[in-house]
This record gives sequence, structure tokens and C-alpha cells, in this order.
Amino acid sequence: MPELPAEVKELAARVRNWGRWGPEDELGTLNLIDAAAVRRGAAEIRSGKRLPLGIPLDEKGPQTGVVPGRINPLRTMLMINHPYLKGDRRNFCNSDDTVTMGLQSGTHWDALAHVSYEGKIWNGYPADVVDYRGAHRCGIDKVKTLVSRGVLLDVARVRGVERLPGGTALTAEDLDAAVELARVRIEPGDVVFVRTGHPQLLRAGNRASYIAPAPGPSLRTVEWFRRHDVAAVATDSFTGEVFPAELPDTYLPVHLLHLVEIGLTQGQNFDLEALAADCAEDGRYAFFVDATPLPFTRAVASPVNPVAVK
Repeated sequence: MPELPAEVKELAARVRNWGRWGPEDELGTLNLIDAAAVRRGAAEIRSGKRLPLGIPLDEKGPQTGVVPGRINPLRTMLMINHPYLKGDRRNFCNSDDTVTMGLQSGTHWDALAHVSYEGKIWNGYPADVVDYRGAHRCGIDKVKTLVSRGVLLDVARVRGVERLPGGTALTAEDLDAAVELARVRIEPGDVVFVRTGHPQLLRAGNRASYIAPAPGPSLRTVEWFRRHDVAAVATDSFTGEVFPAELPDTYLPVHLLHLVEIGLTQGQNFDLEALAADCAEDGRYAFFVDATPLPFTRAVASPVNPVAVK
């Protein structure tokens, strides 16, 4: 692939966070989730309503083979009502199952080790800290918890549509308008959820159109996330950013800037439809969120079952 365009490299230099939390840091902006951020999130709980933000883990997931090796979850029964005491089913019996899946098959967080360019990952670590055994630096296992205040930015609602067309490049102005709609102030350590309505295609069984083209954050939003000290950002699309990319000879440049330069944990395939409906009904777009990844050792991503609590 050709070298990144000068425009992207100049943007990278402006948002780079390397060294901000020390030369050995492996968490990036998740360092911004301190005790105050968690208390701020907990203070948003009023009714105790719980809203799941994950898509089902089954064979109907978004994977079509467009990304080699990523498969939807394949669950298989290992035992069915198996009797343990001399084949006697009148006593203890159990059923077990197993699953094979790509860790990025469904709703997931990308670890900071997920992508590299020019031989570097987050904080300037060499890309070869990731090898056949996994990520020896910046793996998802370094994220012990991910709980904070969450904020929904419903860009589709701001634009007056149920679903943004594929290929829509979101701008900083779109995010500001969604903040105004939400009547909140983005605080350092917040986890931001960007809604485009794109999962409606997946729900309808149209996986190909769900994958691409996709609406999402563009290069024109990168400085916004950096300026607001967002701890993590999750989107409701397969690519997590506008696709195809805005510039020629680039592939997922927002991934590179978020994960490598800012150290911003990002997630894809979040289903924000029920949350958006609830926020529109009660006018409250901030909530407590628990989106802790599974502690897969040295993994570069993890599935997650995120829950918003209002």
C-alpha cells in the first residue's frame, strides 16, 4: 500500500498522545477513566433501567468472509443431558457447549495493538510486539475494566433520519449538534456512542449492505475526539468509520489515528437502536455503562456484552 497521504500524517502529528501517560503505557485514553469518571457515570442512574448494546452471538452475525478468518460464532453442543453416575439419568446430568468465533465477529472492542503503520503501534511500540503468540504489548487483556459515564450521540436523529446512508462521512459539526441535542457536556473519561442507524440493515438480514458502504466518523472528527479527551468510542457499523475512506490510497485511516496515535480504544457493531429510542423518550442521553472486554490474554480484540444503565 502507498504511504499515507500527507494530510493524514499532518493530522497524526497534531493528535499524537505518545508519552502522555509515560513511555510504558499500554492503555491510552482509558487512563482518563478515573474514580471521578466512574462516579459521574453512577450518578446518571435514576430508574435502574438496563439496555443491552450488543448484537446476538450466532451464525446470523455480520461476517461474510470479506475479512479473511473472521467467522460468525459457531456454537456446538459437547454433551446433552450426560449422566455422570453410571449412566443413571435419575441423578446428576449436564449439558455443555463450545464456540468457535473471531474475536471481532460481533460487538467488540479493538485493542490498541490491533493496527499499525510505519512499523509502530500505540505509544511508539514496534509493530513486532505482536507475533504468532499475540500482542505482548497493548493487548485487550491490559483493559481490566471499562466502566464510566456513557453518552449517546444520535447523529441520525439530529439529521432527521432513521438511518444515515452508507458512505456518509460524519463531521465535528455533526458531533457538536448531537451533543447539543443531548444537552450534555462531554467530560474527560466519557465513553461516546455514535449512532447512525446502520444496524437496521443487519436486522433486516442485509449483511452485505451493512458491511459497506458504511456511514461513520471521518477524518474530520479525529481532532474532536482528541480535544474532548474521550476515553473510548463505539459505533454501530462494521467498519467503525466511514467506508470507503475519504481519501484515495487509504484504508481505515481513522483506525490508525484513533488506535495508534491517540491511543483511543474503539468498538464496532454496537446496536444502539433501543438505547436511542429510550433516550429520545426520556430526553436523557447520558448513562452508566459497563462495557468491560473479556480478558483474553494477548488478544488484539474482544467481544463484549455492553450494558447501559439509566
